[in-house]
Amino acid sequence: MKKCFALFLSLCLALGVFGAVRAENDIPDFVLTPQAVPDNEAMAFLRRMGIGWNLGNTFDANDCFWLRNHMEYEKGWTGYYTTRELIHSVAEAGFGFIRMPVSWHNHVDKDFNISADWMDRVQEVVDWCLEEDLCVILNTHHDNSADYYYPDSKHFDSSVRYLTAVWGQMAERFRDYDDRLILESLNEPRLAGTDHEWYLDPNDAACMDSADVINRLNQLFVDTVRSTGGNNATRYLCVPGYDASPANLKPGIFVLPTDTADNRIIVAGHAYVPYNFALNTKGNADFSWDNNAQRADIMGNINVLYDHFISKGIPAVMDECGCLDKNNLPARLDWCVRYVAYASSRGLPVAWWDNGAFSGNGENFGLFSRQNASLVFPEIVEALMKYALTAE
Repeated sequence: MKKCFALFLSLCLALGVFGAVRAENDIPDFVLTPQAVPDNEAMAFLRRMGIGWNLGNTFDANDCFWLRNHMEYEKGWTGYYTTRELIHSVAEAGFGFIRMPVSWHNHVDKDFNISADWMDRVQEVVDWCLEEDLCVILNTHHDNSADYYYPDSKHFDSSVRYLTAVWGQMAERFRDYDDRLILESLNEPRLAGTDHEWYLDPNDAACMDSADVINRLNQLFVDTVRSTGGNNATRYLCVPGYDASPANLKPGIFVLPTDTADNRIIVAGHAYVPYNFALNTKGNADFSWDNNAQRADIMGNINVLYDHFISKGIPAVMDECGCLDKNNLPARLDWCVRYVAYASSRGLPVAWWDNGAFSGNGENFGLFSRQNASLVFPEIVEALMKYALTAE
């Protein structure tokens, strides 16, 4: 009888039927049964990564034409340069990896040679992360335009010229770095400026052309990095599908690149869901696991990465997620617990998007102050860490 009641209690907690009485900003308990994850080297690496943090709106800031020179772009959107103290604070908080989004197009010459000063600065911050024993995901971010790369057949040749130049220089600079450094091909590649920018229609020819081009570019990325030798011959590489939506990582849309290294490609997804709560600045501020639609949105996006990749032993990561600050800390804590616990139960690392403690467009995800490297929302970090994927 006691065993039956204990099972019933665990099930109720897992489904969010009821919870223990708690203070408003306490971290809720949440029980989930872990799903089967193959025992291989790639899955162990994901557990070593644990939970991640994005150094957002920093090296990815772009087209800041009001600034005096391109080296100021790093502070163009947040107002601050990255400090060694910030990286240390992120590591001390318990994060296992940092994703460094980088937009390169404002830092290249007419032949797409990257400024040595810009590359040196990127390398300096990467080195700070590695000194803290953090893994790093380094990518190409806001370079998606017809002038640089644009994922359709019309712009394929020009995209190849730009991307192979940038990828090649990234790969050469970090050629001998160890496996803690992960290179990522693209960020949310999409038909920017069109009706299908964020919504791929599998029945639309232009959409499917774009999905095919993205698959081809991902393959080119793998081939380009591997060809540089050194540790690039075997390091983990990260690739997204169309607009990085998990929904577009399904067969018929996404193709995993072939590789000369064994199971060293990590599939990337982004999911700020449920949208009206997590990302829409004009949406609602309430979240509940009891809400069928909200719960299904989280489960559905994570399940794609689990069902199609992790359950088959192929590594995957949700390397952007988070929920906006709408003066709704209790709801955000609930979201963090459910989202991270559900992902961890399926062997999936996640990375919180942090764009600083203030954003002019109202998209405020910041957990750390860029001014003094202090925690702005320690309760959220505590919630993330309580249910983060671990190596144990």
